[in-house]
Amino acid sequence: MNDQLHKMLIPSDGTVHLALETLNRSGTGTLFAVDQDGLLCGVVTDGDIRRGLLAGATLRSPVREVMNSKYVVATQGRFTQQDLDGLDERIRYLPVVDERGAPVDFFLFEYRMHIPVAKPFLSGNEGRYVNECITTGWISSQGRFVKKFEEEFAAFCSSRHGIATCNGTAALHLALATLRVGRGDEVVVPSLTFAATVNAVLYTGATPVFADSNMETWGLDPESLARAITPRTKAVIPVHLYGQPAEMGPIMALSREHGLHVVEDAAEAHGATYRDRQVGSIGTLGCFSFFGNKILTTGEGGMVVTDDEGLANLARILRDHGMDPQRRYWHPHVGFNYRMTNLQAAVGCAQLERVEHILDCKRRIRDWYTRRLEDMRTLVFPPDNAWSRSVYWMYSILVDETRTGIGRDGFIAAFREHGIEVRPFFCPVHTMPPYHTGQTLPCAEYLSQTGINLPSYVGLTEDEVDRVCAVIRKVLGEAGGL
Repeated sequence: MNDQLHKMLIPSDGTVHLALETLNRSGTGTLFAVDQDGLLCGVVTDGDIRRGLLAGATLRSPVREVMNSKYVVATQGRFTQQDLDGLDERIRYLPVVDERGAPVDFFLFEYRMHIPVAKPFLSGNEGRYVNECITTGWISSQGRFVKKFEEEFAAFCSSRHGIATCNGTAALHLALATLRVGRGDEVVVPSLTFAATVNAVLYTGATPVFADSNMETWGLDPESLARAITPRTKAVIPVHLYGQPAEMGPIMALSREHGLHVVEDAAEAHGATYRDRQVGSIGTLGCFSFFGNKILTTGEGGMVVTDDEGLANLARILRDHGMDPQRRYWHPHVGFNYRMTNLQAAVGCAQLERVEHILDCKRRIRDWYTRRLEDMRTLVFPPDNAWSRSVYWMYSILVDETRTGIGRDGFIAAFREHGIEVRPFFCPVHTMPPYHTGQTLPCAEYLSQTGINLPSYVGLTEDEVDRVCAVIRKVLGEAGGL
């Protein structure tokens, strides 16, 4: 019997508490229950124990009360590749028994376990609305869904106006152009963000000035913002990173004090709130992305929201080549072709119909991860501030090698071996060649070096969260970081 199999065996008359301890030591997420004669009589997973406890079992209950007795088994020397090909893809560990029925080995199916970090949730009216666009011929930027999506998304954000764009980067650039940000101006941005935030500033000819993040929000640090403001500063772009709201109160106070515009980058934070206000509706303008991995998607797409009617009207003109809406082909402004298609907006309207369900799913995934990981004190978990409500676009953790015994990249490699996709945090923009400033921004750099985004898509199941957490527990156990 190999050592790993020995760690996975538990007597069927042992307690549920013993099973949990054994699962913790083995790091496999699966145990094989054996009777008094050493014969296999059940399979036990984290999920089996959870369901058993919810059904009334206790930590003192015998394992046989929670184990799965309807398991698939391979008999030594009699199992063929055809039998393997026909297995349920949810099976990860398949016990192998001898002629008597005693466990002698197991198959491990890592290649069946691919869990992506993100994927779109398209199970509503998306197809029906897109088909309407096709059958009516309204497939470009004209059609009923564009205006409908703008109005409904603006209402969702508690804003008066919505201006749909072809993508989130275009939304950011359009917002800055609408505010007449240009050459000679400075715009303060957090370095820990996706490069598009900074690129949008560069498109205007303005200079991005990098500020640090803080550990309380993972977003723009108000003290670092205060130090970055100069007489040339015209705007600031707080980023609601990975669905976590930035600390908008002091950011807005500083901006009012210095006469600055605030453009919220809420690309990853649809539905998040700061002191009961929807992010995106707090600053001068708010910008969103609807890329395929975002909370709401249109495939590609973006939106600018605002309460300022004058800015909204100018943004619509600039979005459509700078053309006067009252005089066709007359262009009083140099504009852009940043329009959203009716096809994209149709998908967006269908997504909005289920936005509360989507947000509930995101928070439920947060709860699943939190319950399974909260005893792992060497990890750092997402911010949880009383004054904000995150939407957990990504459920993210920090892995500090000095605490866990293994670095962030080692964790990512272990996930890859188990068929689970995770992603590192963004690289601080100020450290990359096109934007390099030579600054030291310690919090942004620390978050980037230690941050991991775990699978967080709406369709993620509780059993899949079990698998992700089992890998974390296994890796931490082997590194001595539990």
